Amino acid sequence: MVTHDAIRKSFAGVVKLTCRPTITGLEKVPSEGGFIVASNHLSFLDSVLIQATFPRPVSFFAKAEYFTQPGLRGKAMKIFFESVGSVPVERQKQSASVEALYELGDIARSGHGVGIYPEGTRSRDGRLYRGKNGVGWLALATGVPVVPVGLKGTQHLQAPDKNMIKPHHFEMHVGQPLHFDKLGEKHPLPVRREATSRIMDAIAELSGQERAAGYNAPPAGAEAG
Repeated sequence: MVTHDAIRKSFAGVVKLTCRPTITGLEKVPSEGGFIVASNHLSFLDSVLIQATFPRPVSFFAKAEYFTQPGLRGKAMKIFFESVGSVPVERQKQSASVEALYELGDIARSGHGVGIYPEGTRSRDGRLYRGKNGVGWLALATGVPVVPVGLKGTQHLQAPDKNMIKPHHFEMHVGQPLHFDKLGEKHPLPVRREATSRIMDAIAELSGQERAAGYNAPPAGAEAG
């Protein structure tokens, strides 16, 4: 029987063969215990690229419909997303983002890796947008290290709102883990904002992106992610 780990490693091999990515800093990923991956977001494929290439599994949230489509294609999608560590979430629920943060916290506290995009949605213009405070809350609520990631060029693998994937060189740079005091789920907002700012500064240094002053939002009619 093919294991999830085998599928994840096979996908990583295909990515490395076809895209010839430049990947640095994987040795900085903690070898044990929970951790949070905080990355910039340029492409729909960012999550699976991180999940496939990291030395330890990283749980990102994915739309629940990826796990429930009918037929052989649906079954294959479900197996693939489960193999890379994706967790289904009902995005149409108004409370989904809050519930997702709590679930990510539970996963991290149990000793596993979780992933989050502080910008909230993909950058369509290549700039790095202001980080939302959920990542700061997660870091302070759990006390696990935050691993910043800077991606470059992943937007060329799949154009926004297109299904076709084209092999293209990209870069993934992993930074030194950031450590924060464990303050629990209830802590002052200024401390959370400070943690978020520190995380975004680390991502910006790795990605080399121009900083945008405001928050990002998906185009009208488009979904976040």
